[in-house]
Amino acid sequence: MTGAKIRVLIVDDQALIRAGIQSLLSRKPDIEVVGQAGDGAEALKLVRVLDPDVVLMDLMMPVMDGVEATQRLTAAGARAAVIFLTTFRDDEYVFRGIAAGARGYMLKDVDHRALADAVRTVAAGGALLNPEITAQLLPYLGRMAASPPAPPAAPHTTARPPQAEQAELLTERERSILHMLAQGCTNQEISAALAISVGTVKNHISNILGKLDVRDRTQAALWAVQHGM
Repeated sequence: MTGAKIRVLIVDDQALIRAGIQSLLSRKPDIEVVGQAGDGAEALKLVRVLDPDVVLMDLMMPVMDGVEATQRLTAAGARAAVIFLTTFRDDEYVFRGIAAGARGYMLKDVDHRALADAVRTVAAGGALLNPEITAQLLPYLGRMAASPPAPPAAPHTTARPPQAEQAELLTERERSILHMLAQGCTNQEISAALAISVGTVKNHISNILGKLDVRDRTQAALWAVQHGM
């Protein structure tokens, strides 16, 4: 995507919200808003016509909500990366959004610079959660941890749980980066905090994803929160 603007489609049932987001993003020299949709069904049509890089998707809309629209885009193998931009903070909505295939989950009161960074991150193949959303996940993950344990392993085996083995595979630097991912830090913020290049951060994240056997940085962040990191 070098030299090309990031093409964004805004999907929200409120015209004023769409206009406000477009006004903010249009100030960014590397981002271009190519269209707007008022519901999920219209979004599906526009994605096929406009081929955006990123879709900013509201959750609750008439005709077709954002979760169903995202599920359909994912099932169709659409190239566009979806960021949910919503007022809903409940863990149920967060997990529904991630399960549908979203690459990001941001709140509508997010700063315009953070929103632009989120667009850049997912357009580059990354994923992220709003830091406040990460905190919202803790009660849900606590309930998961309190669920009845799986049946014990056969008596003859002494193998440790796979998740424990995964955690021990991480180096100290990878643990630090995973901790920052769970806080919602971008690659640039991690780079600055640890005094390493962005390319090195990306390499570490790739190693983390492989060791934890997760698909993207969002799942890695969830893994970190679930395991107390």
